[in-house]
Amino acid sequence: VQLVESGGGSVQAGGSLTLSCAASGLSNTPYHVAWFRQAPGKEREAVATIRYDGTTAYSDSVKGRFTISKDNPFKNLSLQMNSLHPADTAIYSCAAVKYGLTISRSLRPDSYIYWGQGTQVTVSS
Repeated sequence: VQLVESGGGSVQAGGSLTLSCAASGLSNTPYHVAWFRQAPGKEREAVATIRYDGTTAYSDSVKGRFTISKDNPFKNLSLQMNSLHPADTAIYSCAAVKYGLTISRSLRPDSYIYWGQGTQVTVSS
């Protein structure tokens, strides 16, 4: 399984970016997929998750600003990010695991098996 992110870059506060994650090598099973981010000196944190049935979950810090979406079967995952803040600066990675997770487990990085390399998002004030 390979996950490849794209779409990162630099943007001013208040701007928007759309991240994409292309998946390959997947088996014909449903997947729970997610976006995580890690800022310098901080732990990796969940940004948004989406289950195979479309159920989503977002961290409180991005609710109302970010939207996660994917196709079915899972081949592509997206994260639309609006009203970006400097605090959103981080490396964003997509992650996947077979089958579905509870919402609480979907927000934990150790719940996921497959990871992309990440893409840098930098928001300047």
